[in-house]
Amino acid sequence: MTRLKLAMCVALLGVVVTATVAVAGGRSSLRARLSGYNELPLTINSPGRGTFRASIDRSTQTIHYRLSYEGLTNVQQAHIHFGREFVAGGISAFLCSNLGNGPAGTQACPAESGTVTGTITPADVVGPANQGIAPRDFEGLARAMRAAATYANVHTAAWPGGEIRGQIPGKHGRAHDED
Repeated sequence: MTRLKLAMCVALLGVVVTATVAVAGGRSSLRARLSGYNELPLTINSPGRGTFRASIDRSTQTIHYRLSYEGLTNVQQAHIHFGREFVAGGISAFLCSNLGNGPAGTQACPAESGTVTGTITPADVVGPANQGIAPRDFEGLARAMRAAATYANVHTAAWPGGEIRGQIPGKHGRAHDED
Protein backbone atom coordinates (compact mmCIF):
# COMPACT_ATOMS: atom_id res chain seq x y z
CA MET A 1 0.00 0.00 0.00
CA THR A 2 2.88 2.38 0.79
CA ARG A 3 4.39 1.81 -2.68
CA LEU A 4 1.05 2.60 -4.31
CA LYS A 5 0.78 5.87 -2.37
CA LEU A 6 4.36 6.75 -3.27
CA ALA A 7 3.71 6.02 -6.95
CA MET A 8 0.57 8.18 -6.88
CA CYS A 9 2.49 11.04 -5.23
CA VAL A 10 5.25 10.84 -7.84
CA ALA A 11 2.66 10.84 -10.65
CA LEU A 12 0.86 13.84 -9.12
CA LEU A 13 4.16 15.67 -8.72
CA GLY A 14 4.89 15.02 -12.41
CA VAL A 15 1.55 16.57 -13.40
CA VAL A 16 2.19 19.64 -11.22
CA VAL A 17 5.72 20.12 -12.64
CA THR A 18 4.43 19.75 -16.22
CA ALA A 19 1.70 22.33 -15.59
CA THR A 20 4.21 24.73 -14.04
CA VAL A 21 6.55 24.41 -17.03
CA ALA A 22 3.65 25.03 -19.41
CA VAL A 23 2.71 28.22 -17.55
CA ALA A 24 6.33 29.44 -17.47
CA GLY A 25 6.91 28.45 -21.09
CA GLY A 26 6.48 32.03 -22.31
CA ARG A 27 9.78 33.23 -20.82
CA SER A 28 13.12 33.79 -22.53
CA SER A 29 16.44 35.18 -21.33
CA LEU A 30 18.69 37.14 -23.69
CA ARG A 31 21.98 38.98 -23.50
CA ALA A 32 24.35 41.00 -25.66
CA ARG A 33 27.80 42.56 -25.40
CA LEU A 34 28.02 46.13 -26.72
CA SER A 35 31.09 47.48 -28.51
CA GLY A 36 31.94 50.18 -31.02
CA TYR A 37 33.19 47.43 -33.34
CA ASN A 38 29.55 46.38 -33.84
CA GLU A 39 28.30 49.84 -34.90
CA LEU A 40 26.98 50.66 -38.38
CA PRO A 41 27.43 52.02 -40.96
CA LEU A 42 30.91 52.80 -39.61
CA THR A 43 32.81 50.71 -37.10
CA ILE A 44 33.87 52.93 -34.19
CA ASN A 45 37.11 52.59 -32.25
CA SER A 46 35.55 53.44 -28.90
CA PRO A 47 36.83 52.75 -25.38
CA GLY A 48 33.20 52.17 -24.46
CA ARG A 49 31.72 48.77 -23.78
CA GLY A 50 28.58 47.42 -22.24
CA THR A 51 26.25 44.54 -21.56
CA PHE A 52 22.53 44.12 -22.07
CA ARG A 53 20.40 41.45 -20.41
CA ALA A 54 16.69 40.92 -20.80
CA SER A 55 14.05 38.49 -19.68
CA ILE A 56 10.92 38.28 -21.81
CA ASP A 57 7.71 37.08 -20.18
CA ARG A 58 5.04 36.74 -22.85
CA SER A 59 2.33 35.73 -20.37
CA THR A 60 2.57 39.09 -18.56
CA GLN A 61 3.77 41.00 -21.66
CA THR A 62 6.86 42.36 -19.92
CA ILE A 63 10.53 42.57 -20.77
CA HIS A 64 12.74 43.17 -17.73
CA TYR A 65 16.11 44.56 -18.77
CA ARG A 66 19.48 45.66 -17.42
CA LEU A 67 21.86 47.80 -19.50
CA SER A 68 25.34 48.53 -18.12
CA TYR A 69 28.05 50.51 -19.87
CA GLU A 70 31.38 52.19 -19.18
CA GLY A 71 34.05 54.21 -20.97
CA LEU A 72 31.56 56.57 -22.62
CA THR A 73 31.24 60.36 -22.38
CA ASN A 74 28.05 62.43 -22.59
CA VAL A 75 25.57 59.60 -23.14
CA GLN A 76 22.40 60.89 -24.79
CA GLN A 77 20.13 57.85 -25.10
CA ALA A 78 19.92 54.07 -25.45
CA HIS A 79 17.39 51.90 -27.30
CA ILE A 80 16.42 48.51 -28.61
CA HIS A 81 16.39 48.71 -32.42
CA PHE A 82 14.77 46.32 -34.92
CA GLY A 83 17.57 45.12 -37.20
CA ARG A 84 19.62 42.00 -37.82
CA GLU A 85 23.39 41.85 -37.44
CA PHE A 86 25.08 44.22 -39.95
CA VAL A 87 21.75 46.01 -40.56
CA ALA A 88 20.62 49.30 -39.05
CA GLY A 89 16.98 49.51 -37.99
CA GLY A 90 14.43 51.75 -36.37
CA ILE A 91 13.81 52.21 -32.65
CA SER A 92 11.51 49.67 -30.98
CA ALA A 93 11.85 50.73 -27.33
CA PHE A 94 13.72 53.34 -25.28
CA LEU A 95 15.97 52.09 -22.47
CA CYS A 96 16.90 55.61 -21.30
CA SER A 97 17.22 59.15 -22.66
CA ASN A 98 18.68 62.49 -21.63
CA LEU A 99 17.04 64.24 -24.59
CA GLY A 100 13.43 64.20 -23.41
CA ASN A 101 12.38 62.36 -26.58
CA GLY A 102 11.23 59.05 -25.09
CA PRO A 103 7.74 58.01 -24.04
CA ALA A 104 6.44 59.30 -20.71
CA GLY A 105 8.36 57.74 -17.85
CA THR A 106 11.58 57.12 -19.82
CA GLN A 107 14.42 57.22 -17.30
CA ALA A 108 17.58 59.31 -17.60
CA CYS A 109 20.80 57.68 -18.80
CA PRO A 110 23.93 57.81 -16.64
CA ALA A 111 26.16 60.39 -18.41
CA GLU A 112 29.45 58.44 -18.31
CA SER A 113 29.22 54.91 -16.92
CA GLY A 114 26.40 53.17 -15.15
CA THR A 115 23.47 50.82 -15.18
CA VAL A 116 19.81 51.26 -16.04
CA THR A 117 17.17 48.67 -15.29
CA GLY A 118 13.53 48.70 -16.21
CA THR A 119 10.50 46.97 -17.62
CA ILE A 120 9.15 47.28 -21.15
CA THR A 121 5.39 46.80 -21.55
CA PRO A 122 3.22 47.14 -24.67
CA ALA A 123 2.85 50.88 -23.93
CA ASP A 124 6.66 51.26 -24.26
CA VAL A 125 6.92 49.70 -27.75
CA VAL A 126 7.22 52.59 -30.23
CA GLY A 127 7.70 50.69 -33.50
CA PRO A 128 9.20 50.90 -36.04
CA ALA A 129 5.89 50.82 -37.93
CA ASN A 130 7.64 51.12 -41.31
CA GLN A 131 9.34 47.78 -40.52
CA GLY A 132 6.15 46.01 -39.38
CA ILE A 133 6.25 46.57 -35.61
CA ALA A 134 3.41 48.91 -34.76
CA PRO A 135 3.38 50.99 -31.59
CA ARG A 136 2.28 48.78 -28.63
CA ASP A 137 3.08 45.57 -30.63
CA PHE A 138 4.70 43.73 -27.72
CA GLU A 139 4.46 40.32 -29.40
CA GLY A 140 6.18 41.64 -32.54
CA LEU A 141 9.08 42.99 -30.49
CA ALA A 142 9.33 39.78 -28.42
CA ARG A 143 9.44 37.64 -31.59
CA ALA A 144 12.11 39.88 -33.12
CA MET A 145 14.24 39.72 -29.98
CA ARG A 146 14.03 35.93 -29.83
CA ALA A 147 14.95 35.72 -33.53
CA ALA A 148 18.16 37.78 -33.07
CA ALA A 149 16.60 40.57 -35.15
CA THR A 150 17.15 43.33 -32.58
CA TYR A 151 20.11 45.13 -31.07
CA ALA A 152 20.78 47.43 -28.15
CA ASN A 153 22.86 50.53 -28.63
CA VAL A 154 23.99 53.57 -26.71
CA HIS A 155 24.19 56.98 -28.39
CA THR A 156 26.58 59.73 -27.26
CA ALA A 157 27.13 63.40 -28.19
CA ALA A 158 30.28 62.38 -30.10
CA TRP A 159 28.47 59.54 -31.90
CA PRO A 160 24.76 60.49 -32.09
CA GLY A 161 24.04 57.55 -34.42
CA GLY A 162 25.35 55.16 -31.77
CA GLU A 163 28.75 54.55 -30.16
CA ILE A 164 28.35 50.97 -28.91
CA ARG A 165 26.03 48.23 -30.13
CA GLY A 166 25.28 44.59 -29.38
CA GLN A 167 23.02 42.12 -31.18
CA ILE A 168 20.24 40.55 -29.06
CA PRO A 169 20.77 37.71 -28.40
CA GLY A 170 24.54 37.77 -28.82
CA LYS A 171 26.12 35.90 -31.69
CA HIS A 172 26.92 32.92 -29.45
CA GLY A 173 23.36 31.81 -29.02
CA ARG A 174 19.67 32.19 -29.47
CA ALA A 175 17.12 33.01 -26.82
CA HIS A 176 17.26 30.75 -23.79
CA ASP A 177 13.85 29.46 -22.77
CA GLU A 178 13.43 29.26 -19.02
CA ASP A 179 11.74 26.24 -17.48
